[in-house]
Amino acid sequence: MFSFIVPVFNRPEEVEKLLLSISKLDFQDDFEVVIIEDGSTRDCKSVCSRFRESVNISYFFKPNSGPGDSRNYGMQRAQGNYYIILDSDCILPQSYLKSAQAALKANYVDCYGGPDAAHESFSSLQKAINYSMTSFFTTGGIRGGGEKLDKFQPRSFNMGLSKKAFEMTGGFGKIHPGEDPDLSIRLWQAGFKTRLIKEAYVYHERRISWKLFYKQVKKFGMVRVILNKWHPQTKKLIYLLPSLFITTFCVSIILLLVGFPWLFSIFGLYFLMIFIHSSILNGIKIGFMSVFAVFIQFTGYGHGFLKSFFHLKVLRKKEQKQFPYLFFN
Repeated sequence: MFSFIVPVFNRPEEVEKLLLSISKLDFQDDFEVVIIEDGSTRDCKSVCSRFRESVNISYFFKPNSGPGDSRNYGMQRAQGNYYIILDSDCILPQSYLKSAQAALKANYVDCYGGPDAAHESFSSLQKAINYSMTSFFTTGGIRGGGEKLDKFQPRSFNMGLSKKAFEMTGGFGKIHPGEDPDLSIRLWQAGFKTRLIKEAYVYHERRISWKLFYKQVKKFGMVRVILNKWHPQTKKLIYLLPSLFITTFCVSIILLLVGFPWLFSIFGLYFLMIFIHSSILNGIKIGFMSVFAVFIQFTGYGHGFLKSFFHLKVLRKKEQKQFPYLFFN
């Protein structure tokens, strides 16, 4: 049986949308939804109560300890033998469970990840950020369902995990963000396989602003250095690209000011390509916004990576002492 595991913090409106989509799933077998309220001051207990007739829901309230620990808490209390971990700001298409089940029957793995997509009802900002996070020209298309040549690292906004794999690895760690790639690496070390199931996509309705997006991707860059330190065998040159982007872009501005525009022109061509591609997919308005979203994504991640690298690798500081806000007790 499948058990949906959904940690939530002060997001009753999101949970209502998610539960509504779950209640409409085209799936005949039994499944359950486990909601873990992570110390919220605005709880979703009444929202869950309204769906009890259409969805098998278990609701738990616990002190705030972060999303990773809350997922572990939910999996420890779930009745199923395969957990599907979702963020509260996701909406499921009707075919989600049927697609996941069919893919697992055809090629079973103990952990899978699915893509995220932008629903037609999303705002222009949400669609632009979704493009930036899922496009082949930015992240290689992995979050959007693109193929990958080596091992796939599922993300916890849309991740399947077997009960066996959870019990053998202990689930998620205390770092956030970064708890999902850390778990993927530990799963591989324990002998488990992961894969991408493109058909098991979700609509990821990020409640976000430009400022919050920059803050989010900056943290992604910071934790990547920590993960490289914990798991040095997973280091890749591709993780350096955003840092290379931000430094090269600064150099291009200096060269432009002294009369050498060729490097800046390369960046101009890249962003023109982003604009054209996104405009074809989403319209001209979102095409313009996508250019800004991609710029924020690269500069934020690159800034975070360089900052973390300087403190942890150059100054040799301890990650939890230097960046305590990236860890939950």
